[in-house]
Amino acid sequence: MVSTASAHPTSLPSRTRVAGVVAGTGAALLTALCVVAGPSPAFAAEAPVGLGTAGSYSVLGGQTVTNIGPSQLNADLGVSPGAAIEGFPPGVHGGSVYAGNAQAAQAQADVVVAYDDAASRTPTESVTGDLVGRTLGPGVYNSAGPLALSGTLTLDAQGDPNAVFIFQAASSLITASASNVNLIGGAEACNVYWQVGSSATLGTQSSFTGTILALTSISATTNTVVEGRALARNGAVTLENNTFTAPNCAPAPAAPAPAATAPAVVPTAPAPLPTETAPSSETPVGPAVDAAEETSEGTNRGINIDSAASAGSTSAVSVAAAIVAAILAVFAGATVLMRQTSRRR
Repeated sequence: MVSTASAHPTSLPSRTRVAGVVAGTGAALLTALCVVAGPSPAFAAEAPVGLGTAGSYSVLGGQTVTNIGPSQLNADLGVSPGAAIEGFPPGVHGGSVYAGNAQAAQAQADVVVAYDDAASRTPTESVTGDLVGRTLGPGVYNSAGPLALSGTLTLDAQGDPNAVFIFQAASSLITASASNVNLIGGAEACNVYWQVGSSATLGTQSSFTGTILALTSISATTNTVVEGRALARNGAVTLENNTFTAPNCAPAPAAPAPAATAPAVVPTAPAPLPTETAPSSETPVGPAVDAAEETSEGTNRGINIDSAASAGSTSAVSVAAAIVAAILAVFAGATVLMRQTSRRR
């Protein structure tokens, strides 16, 4: 018969090794779970402003659209609730003309929604006055007064072609002659928006980028080039020998589906736990036999856990579920071993 005094010392090393195996296995499984789950997402990027049917227009006025000279528009031309469009020809347009009809009314309704959306975005930075010389990253830029541009403004997408830039001007937007909005870092003109609380005026020979959503009127003076749109809610749009190119962001191509692969098999298994050695030649009975059986059970649990983990699915969700189940099984085995140790004492 194995005495309590002799069983207790031999169980301590076994208990220590078991605890080490359990702790190491649990830590590895938790680490794997973190890898499968991935890092926590950063703050969501600003979403584009939805233009609805107004996105098909180069120019949309509220009351009138007036043109002087051979202005060129590559998309639709319209006005609503007014119906007056003058100066086409000599101006030309690449789309359709909608004057005071249902299509123009719908586009104007979509402009209202887009204007309100842009105006409601939470600012990431406050700006004032002249934006000349600034290099700005994606975000929402709010001005409590008018905005101006007397030279070059640079918008840097920082390698993200989906980066969005929104400018909120409480009153007017005025750009000087020969001013320029420069896009770098993969920035796209279709993701630049100017929400203007009154009217916008673009200076002669200037180069402007983005969609203007003006509460009142928009005036593009002589030889202004616009990569964007002029959308006026309530007033007139005035053109003079201008070129408008309505931008469209092409959707990114879908990533090809990954080829089916067999799940990787990890050929390792935890080393068998050491078997307790009886201090005499007597055959252990009673609690000692129970201890050996439960120790063997704990070992088998460890081997089964490793096998379950090595046969993980290629699906991230399935792998995560298997890891969670393995963690629970490890700690269930640990509980049995700890209970046996307490019984020996």
